[in-house]
Amino acid sequence: MTPPLAVRPDLQAIAALVPAKSKVLDLGCGDGALLAYLAQVKNVEGRGIELHEAGVRECIRRGLSVRQGNLHEGLEDYLDQSMDYVILSQTLYYLNDPQKVMDEMLRVGRRAIISIPNWGYWKCRLSLLWQGRIPSAPHLPEAWFAARRWQALTLADFVALCQRKRIALERAVYLTQGRRLAVPAWANWLAATGIFVARKRGSDAP
Repeated sequence: MTPPLAVRPDLQAIAALVPAKSKVLDLGCGDGALLAYLAQVKNVEGRGIELHEAGVRECIRRGLSVRQGNLHEGLEDYLDQSMDYVILSQTLYYLNDPQKVMDEMLRVGRRAIISIPNWGYWKCRLSLLWQGRIPSAPHLPEAWFAARRWQALTLADFVALCQRKRIALERAVYLTQGRRLAVPAWANWLAATGIFVARKRGSDAP
């Protein structure tokens, strides 16, 4: 038996939320590590969209179905509810219009899985308090002025946005140093990463 591919803990946590044999679309799929892992351990029917050519080439080398594209241009190629899950992993905070992309995710997918780093993590708060400068997110070494600009947000910010847009959050997984947080109530302080399963409020999709 082929041993499972090695992937980051947050990608393993995402994969654990996806039922076997699901139809999955991975947005900003990078080098295809998550799609390849899902195909191996969950036998999913996976597709991806990636902006950068190097990532697309690596996905093709892995034998994955991936096209090059910009998420801000929308997902017009995909019919309503044509996917079981649409995944956006560690990408939301780079988007110019995250609300539009989330709307498209929940149009195309019965559910969306979104993971984000947490600028509300206690180490980020201390860094801002003592240094007076916006910290990089946990495990994100990029400076605020880097070519690929990011928007700092906390887990509480994301939850508030979902409430505003009437998006139901079915499940949440919080990670710190690759391990699940034991006290979810303190996630906005203690979690470095949040992973959420979302659907349109009122949807009864199985």
